[in-house]
Amino acid sequence: MADLADGESVEMQGSGSKPYVLRNVGGVYSCSCPAWRNQSVAIESRTCKHLKKLRGDAAEATRIGTPATPVAASGTAADPKQAKTGPPLLLAETWDDSQDYRGWWMSEKLDGVRAYWTGTQFLSRLGNVYHAPDWFVADLPQQPLDGELWLGRKQFQRSVSIVRRQDKSDHWKEIQFLIFDAPASPEPFESRMKLLQDLIRKGLHQYARLHEHAECKGSAHLLQELQRVESMGGEGLMLRQPASKYAVGRSQTLIKVKTFQDAEARVIGHQPGAGRHKGQLGALLVELPNGKQFSVGTGFTDAQRRQPPPIGATINFRYQELSDYGVPRFPSYVGVRQDVLSVATTSAGTTSTTVAPTSPAKRPAKSKATTQTTVDPASTIGASRAVASTSPRMFEFQDGKADKFWEITLNDLAVTVRYGRRGSGGQTNTKDFPDAAAAQKHAAKLIDEKTGKGYTEVTSSDSDD
Repeated sequence: MADLADGESVEMQGSGSKPYVLRNVGGVYSCSCPAWRNQSVAIESRTCKHLKKLRGDAAEATRIGTPATPVAASGTAADPKQAKTGPPLLLAETWDDSQDYRGWWMSEKLDGVRAYWTGTQFLSRLGNVYHAPDWFVADLPQQPLDGELWLGRKQFQRSVSIVRRQDKSDHWKEIQFLIFDAPASPEPFESRMKLLQDLIRKGLHQYARLHEHAECKGSAHLLQELQRVESMGGEGLMLRQPASKYAVGRSQTLIKVKTFQDAEARVIGHQPGAGRHKGQLGALLVELPNGKQFSVGTGFTDAQRRQPPPIGATINFRYQELSDYGVPRFPSYVGVRQDVLSVATTSAGTTSTTVAPTSPAKRPAKSKATTQTTVDPASTIGASRAVASTSPRMFEFQDGKADKFWEITLNDLAVTVRYGRRGSGGQTNTKDFPDAAAAQKHAAKLIDEKTGKGYTEVTSSDSDD
């Protein structure tokens, strides 16, 4: 079968008049056909009939890590969409400052990519393979290790782009594997650290080292260290209970400590701005999964206030603590979840929005705590119709000379693109259209052009805890 070298592309005629472009960038194969573009999996795990025709079914099955014909334990054909099983990882609970952590083991919370070393390969939290070069894993112990593939503070996106490559490139020389536990050992934490010290000391591991831990001297020491780490751009701290075992799943023996907590909420309305924000978004009215409703009015750029997340989108936000009413205090907008967008519209084209009472102290009984309000989308700041709005889609292009990004957002009658060198703010252009269909057609054309030039879409990565 034919194949593509790194950076090479080829055209293949499909059912339409315009041929599709198949490309290999860093071992990540892409196709400009809708079937490849619209899959809700990571780009390195996507395939389509055109790639299979070019490379063969067996080669594609090997590349994406699934058998050509999945078979269940019973011998019958298995569901090819069945989710992969992730490795047995210990996951952290959230710090609530409710106890004294004196004597616990303290380390920096790394903003890298969580990785489980099986003894032969790296796996993500979801069970996807990270294709590290042979020289990177040389002399690593043939036993499970828990750690982080890390580049440096505030380098998360760069780390993700490197570890997701499938060509085992020299970009991995920028990465370090910081090891913080030995999952297979039944011994207490301190004994596991001694075991790891002995294992690492036996070999010359240029790209692997132990993550540093220090004993917490009390609450004042914890807060001082948290401030120091955050002032340098770090995410926060992790705390390990002394003498604790490695427990699979969420455990109170591992605590993540951050000044701000992270959470998600669904957008149910837009509140108009005043003053310098007049005519733009003032705040998002959002709802938590438990039904609590509140406003998020900070953390937005001017561009985001002009084109806020549509009603139905799920956003990430940060907050300091919960009020007595269970509402997040000082919430700040972070971004839109790329994989969630649900907008409910009525047959008349209006959006059903639940509005919270303005005063928590005067909340009536739970059954009467909300009122149903019908809102005309045309009168809602930045509101978008479900069929014409998308969350931002990010694409990247890398070769020996270029390292660029390109982002596109479809918001009702406008298409906004942001582009430039990765790591920079880039430039932004917005084009308006007379109707939603024209905006969608233009957005699809731009995406086809970029993927045809070798840009590959970046999706949400596995979180580290």
